[in-house]
Amino acid sequence: MAERSTAAVDVADNSGDQPLTAEADQSTADGVAQNRERDTEIDEAQGSGGTEGPGKASPPELHSGHKLARRYRLEECVTRLDGFSSWRAVDEKLRRAVGVHILPADHSRARSVLAAARSSALLGDPRFVQVLDAVEENDLVYVVHEWLPDAAELTTLLASGPLEPHDAYQMVSQIASAMAAAHREGLAHLRLNPNAVLRTSSGQWRIRGLAVNAALRGISSDTPQRTDTESVGALLYAGLTQRWPYENDAYGLAGLPKDVGLIAPDQVRAGVHRGLSELAMRALANDGATASRHESACTTPEELVKAIGEMPRIRPPEPAFTAPPEYQRTTYQQGTYGRPAPHPGATQPVPAPPAPLQSRTGKALKWAVSALLIAALGLGSWQLADALMESNKSDDTNKTQTNDGGDKGGDKTKPVKTLPIQRAQEYVAKGDAQHPNDVDKTYDNKSSTYWRTATFKDGPDMKPAFKPGVGIVYDFGSEQEVSAASIGLLFGGDHTTVTLYATGSMSSSVPLTSMTKLGSVTTSGTSAKVTVTKPVKSRYVLVWFTALPYAQGDSYSDPGYKQAVTDLKFTG
Repeated sequence: MAERSTAAVDVADNSGDQPLTAEADQSTADGVAQNRERDTEIDEAQGSGGTEGPGKASPPELHSGHKLARRYRLEECVTRLDGFSSWRAVDEKLRRAVGVHILPADHSRARSVLAAARSSALLGDPRFVQVLDAVEENDLVYVVHEWLPDAAELTTLLASGPLEPHDAYQMVSQIASAMAAAHREGLAHLRLNPNAVLRTSSGQWRIRGLAVNAALRGISSDTPQRTDTESVGALLYAGLTQRWPYENDAYGLAGLPKDVGLIAPDQVRAGVHRGLSELAMRALANDGATASRHESACTTPEELVKAIGEMPRIRPPEPAFTAPPEYQRTTYQQGTYGRPAPHPGATQPVPAPPAPLQSRTGKALKWAVSALLIAALGLGSWQLADALMESNKSDDTNKTQTNDGGDKGGDKTKPVKTLPIQRAQEYVAKGDAQHPNDVDKTYDNKSSTYWRTATFKDGPDMKPAFKPGVGIVYDFGSEQEVSAASIGLLFGGDHTTVTLYATGSMSSSVPLTSMTKLGSVTTSGTSAKVTVTKPVKSRYVLVWFTALPYAQGDSYSDPGYKQAVTDLKFTG
């Protein structure tokens, strides 16, 4: 796949096509086979369009059951448009469902589609629907991508109503972070709409059609970052209001009223979260529209990620408590089973108690039981008296020892308490943020979740000229006396250095030189405990990393110097 990707980029560069960052936007049916052709009428609603006309080549004559590369069996055509077709298929080699885009090799966009697909595959970010193969053979060009049968389009989710504030917050956070990562690698989408955004059964939001869908339709933009940022704003607007933020209806959503212009989501629907409403307006910077409080517009995904990080975290709704049903007395009680139910209002006779034991055997049994009870009471009284005497002796001994010691052995240790963390955000001294949307995972009491740094080529000590360090500022809600911090780390090795600082604000504009250093530690393991020699009262504490160990690559990052915080606790 890597060899094909290199070849594809060379072909795109030599063919005279525009750079990939200028080619990208919306999707076909890439993972959810619903409403097959609704995608074709959206360009007018958004005011966007392709720079090329439809290719002159006719779509290849394919049918269900046809095999590509003796491996991919076509099952169902989900889109047929502008000389290309999109299919749900089966990878018979790996026995899994896949999606396939197919167009003739002499199609006017075939080269740019190949280049876009192979460049998207090189990104390897799990937040995007992955390109699995991109091939040219037998006069056909086809792109194979993941098929997500358990995922639902945002269009489908909005059919039943707007998203809850927490769901909308998670969507815009994950989508904006993913697009910021894509633009850092020179890739754009340009067709980012409710059909291109999926939510999996685990709650993760994923984007399909990165670069490929725009290349299929010949769409380009002079300002790809601005275009994708406005698209994210439109997604958030739709999620909050169940309305499309333009005059024309699109994606099964009603547009805004004519001649009203772009109005804030909290003016369209009552009860919309104010912070998310303003965030949507900052991203939808069309014709000078800004938020109601006049914050600066967000014109790039990076700016949008930073704006999201500055918002207070929106917590998920509390689970609804269902009261248990009232206790219902059953009629199947002892002595009533099989009897007819009494008539309403009828007085029921009270059964007489059984006669007492009046026989000679009964009287003997009563005397025996009485004797046993008297014996048990006597034995219990004797044991109780003996225990009381021993207790008095022990108390006298303890008093004597206490008086002899002159109270010198008394325990005066102050109890240790865990300090509650109200919120947190990244401290960015220089350069870009790391993963600002994951900071709350450091104190969610789950060791399986974590906030991680980027991967650095030099280490373990960070280069102050490039990046003096990375860290997170924590807010206790009020001034607390901090005595120590216990930090769980994902990666061990030589070595991690972490320092605590007391600061007066969560803002990254506060320099380190003005903060109070509380303590520092260097470790090669997967945990670090920073002890404060002289406890200090502060509302805000910065956890600051200046050295990171070397770790191998994984599905989220390349090999290099990096670290991740799994769980963190402050004590005072």
